[in-house]
Amino acid sequence: MQSKILTAILSVLILAGAGYIAYESRKKKSLFKSGDIIFQTSLTSQNKAIQFATKSKYSHCGIIYKKDGVFYVYEAVQPVKSAPLDQWIARGENGYYVVRRLKDADKILTPEAQAKMEAEGKKFIGKDYDLTFEWSDDKIYCSELIWKVYDRALGVQIGELQKLGDFDLSFPQAQTLLEARYGGINNVPFDETVISPISIFNSGLLETVKDAYPSEQ
Repeated sequence: MQSKILTAILSVLILAGAGYIAYESRKKKSLFKSGDIIFQTSLTSQNKAIQFATKSKYSHCGIIYKKDGVFYVYEAVQPVKSAPLDQWIARGENGYYVVRRLKDADKILTPEAQAKMEAEGKKFIGKDYDLTFEWSDDKIYCSELIWKVYDRALGVQIGELQKLGDFDLSFPQAQTLLEARYGGINNVPFDETVISPISIFNSGLLETVKDAYPSEQ
């Protein structure tokens, strides 16, 4: 009899534990919302140059969206595409990431607004990554994609636009990148309009909702 009682108690505890884990999992997943902007330190060859030039540890970013109950990140890599959120996070340095969201997201990011963002974003799918950071739509880089989707779909400008010449291009890593992509510093279009990941990150329209390693999800 005592054995049956202990077994019953153990079963209840196991079920309760499983229910709690499932609840916590749902709660944590709800921390992400379509339209959130996620930042990481990438492991690409241009990472250090971007970090030095923009004075930021963040060198890559994308837009989170939810489809069929699964979170993805819409990003400008080669080519522009989307990736499952977990895979996107795993590609960053040490799996570290930060998620920022519009402060008034509940009012602005309505289902209709999200649909507009998705429609605008689809226009860039398959486009090549922009190695020379031009402002045209022919090719796209990560922060440019985010800025244009928000601007064109919602009329919201996230981050301050700058000129290429505003950045510190004196570091060896930046010089090497310029030589490879422009054929030297004298060929760099310093008046080209650009938007950097850190400019978007620092936008006063955003607030941080997640700053964690994967183990903290």
